[in-house]
Amino acid sequence: MTTNGTTAAPARLDYARTAPKVFRAMIALDAAAREGLDPALVELVQMRTSQLNGCAYCLDMHAKDARKAGETDERIYLLPVWHEAPAGVYSERERAALALAEEIARIDGGVPDPVYARAAEQFGEAELAQLISVCFTINAWNRINVATRKTPGTL
Repeated sequence: MTTNGTTAAPARLDYARTAPKVFRAMIALDAAAREGLDPALVELVQMRTSQLNGCAYCLDMHAKDARKAGETDERIYLLPVWHEAPAGVYSERERAALALAEEIARIDGGVPDPVYARAAEQFGEAELAQLISVCFTINAWNRINVATRKTPGTL
């Protein structure tokens, strides 16, 4: 049962089993995208993107991974409203990363120059490229898992 009393739809297919070469390539891309970035920051970006994309599977997985990376419950709970979170809850670097992640997830008008500039101020060129890579990788994972109805808490 879901929180609104309805039964969750069953998964449609096992993507890892039915598209193993693509799945392995995605795993490799995900690992390459994370290189050189703070694991806790990566988890925040992946959770926020998954919230926007409605991917319960990824949100569940990355919330658990965030806790393992040292994230506090407060920061995880406030993530949907990070814009309004009190000063000091998220660093300026994290806020810049979250703003960029939101624009990449929405991509309907491109990434506005001020958002990109804010991220570029906080991250060196190589790090910014990695951050953008994390953003497009989690968006791809979200789309795979939403399309196949991957169930939270499953492998």
